[in-house]
Amino acid sequence: MIRILWYIVIIAILATGAAWLADRPGDVAVVWQGYRIETSVAVAVLLVLAVVVVALLAWSVLRMILRTPDLLGSATTGRRRARGFTALSRGMIAVGSGDAAMARRYALEAGKLLGREPMTLLLRAQAAQLAGDRKTAEAAFNAMLEQPETRVLGLRGLYVEARRKGDLANAFIFAGKAAQLDPAVGWANEAMLEHLGAQRRWREALTMLERRLATGRMDRDLARRQRAVLLTADAMDSADADPDGALDAARQAAKLAPDLVPAVALHGRLLSRQGALRKAARVLEAGWKQSPHPEIAAAYIDMRPGDSALDRLDRARNLQRLTPGHAEARIIVARTAIDAREYDRARAMLEPLLKDRPPARVCLMMAEIAEHGPAGSGAVREWLARASRAPRDPGWIADGVVSDHWEPISPVSGRLDAFVWATPTELLGAHPAAWASEDVIADGDEATAVGYLQGAEAEADVTTRSAGKVIEATVAPQGEAAIGKSAPTAAPPPAAAVVKPPERRDGAEKSSAASPSPPATVGAEPRPKGDAAVTAGLASKAEARADEEAAARPRVVASRPQPSEVVFPMAYAPDDPGPVRDDDEAVQPISRRINL
Repeated sequence: MIRILWYIVIIAILATGAAWLADRPGDVAVVWQGYRIETSVAVAVLLVLAVVVVALLAWSVLRMILRTPDLLGSATTGRRRARGFTALSRGMIAVGSGDAAMARRYALEAGKLLGREPMTLLLRAQAAQLAGDRKTAEAAFNAMLEQPETRVLGLRGLYVEARRKGDLANAFIFAGKAAQLDPAVGWANEAMLEHLGAQRRWREALTMLERRLATGRMDRDLARRQRAVLLTADAMDSADADPDGALDAARQAAKLAPDLVPAVALHGRLLSRQGALRKAARVLEAGWKQSPHPEIAAAYIDMRPGDSALDRLDRARNLQRLTPGHAEARIIVARTAIDAREYDRARAMLEPLLKDRPPARVCLMMAEIAEHGPAGSGAVREWLARASRAPRDPGWIADGVVSDHWEPISPVSGRLDAFVWATPTELLGAHPAAWASEDVIADGDEATAVGYLQGAEAEADVTTRSAGKVIEATVAPQGEAAIGKSAPTAAPPPAAAVVKPPERRDGAEKSSAASPSPPATVGAEPRPKGDAAVTAGLASKAEARADEEAAARPRVVASRPQPSEVVFPMAYAPDDPGPVRDDDEAVQPISRRINL
């Protein structure tokens, strides 16, 4: 519409001019070299316009002729650049698909066609990395340092190569240079935080974090969290040397991240250490409401040194009133009640937690309660057996490492704020040492059972090596394992026989119809009771005998119990295991298996 209006305006101006000239006729005369040329004004105007048009056309033709070599060169360069960017694109696709040969080929082609284009250097470096040519990759990254737009990229490549070689000193030098060039670069800042955290230079790490936050290119929530973690770490290290500075740092950390349990617990401990008990109680109670955690509970219960066990129990009950339905509160009250020798209250606190699978610490506390109850040692052994198979208690986990205490950085990757409070992953089945430990507990040898449990991880590789050497393991009705020599007078059990743990109700054993009572022990050699070296000896002894007697006897696969069989058969009250005799009398046996 606007163009049409412009056309109309131009035509109107031309028509107006033509009409104006027509209304005012006149003559134009030119005398030059004895010639006299006369014409009208309108014709003179048209002649002038024609001369201008012809001059413009002549200049355009001459200009095109003069520029022909440049145009030909530009066309050739354009075709080369088009081919180069095509090779660059295909090289990137080859790198992404993992084709090292094609990536190297396209990198060479793009380098010839495009020269020292930044993207060609990147393709060259990535192709060399894909092919395992570290020298070529480092040369490409060093070439990137010469150009300002690729300097940070080259530093990152050199940092990665140095980490791969294990040269951490140069790696952190490259990261530091990148952080100085661009404080908002995430990888450089994370690397420097890892480096400074490993050296526990928390103040310098805080300065770097503030500089990065000032660029405005960092998420503020993440910055607050990292600042709280760094302040907590600094307060932990300076709590003894600079109590006032540590208290100020812990206060800031708890304010920045109220859900950071170590910051809240440390803040409360430092306040109580300085005698501000009421303020410490308010801080810890607020933190407990936010995150009921054992560390906050421990800081709250031990807030005033020298208190009696009953005073500590009163504070634990106060925490339970703040979070009445939380399981951690019940566990804390039960623990302090046991310390105060109020076992009935401790049992009442733990009873709601026994409906499902209670964790190991609950089972151990129930064993401690049963030790002072009327049920006697039988109930203690039952709870110790359940503890050996119970789910693991929560802990601080970072990169697969479970720690008893919180740390600001991961011991594996060095990542800041890596530890989280979670329950470790359970295995899909019990370890052979755990199965054997239950038999030892049933025999009354708790010390040997502890040795089994502590050697579970050490025996895992032995179990793997002897996977091809199948070992028979059956259990006599008295609960003793049958491992070792073959008996010449007895026949081996059927290959498909699988013995499942019987159900026990009110002190009596009940075996399922599909799982008959185990036959007489074939090739039995009774396991000695109370042998302190049984943890290390069983695996090697069984492995050696399996090699010696592999050709002499048939092999029977002892089926590992499924997860449903791992659960300790407990259909009766845990602290009332039925009729239990004294230690010098035989205990009601339970059939189990040992798989090495």
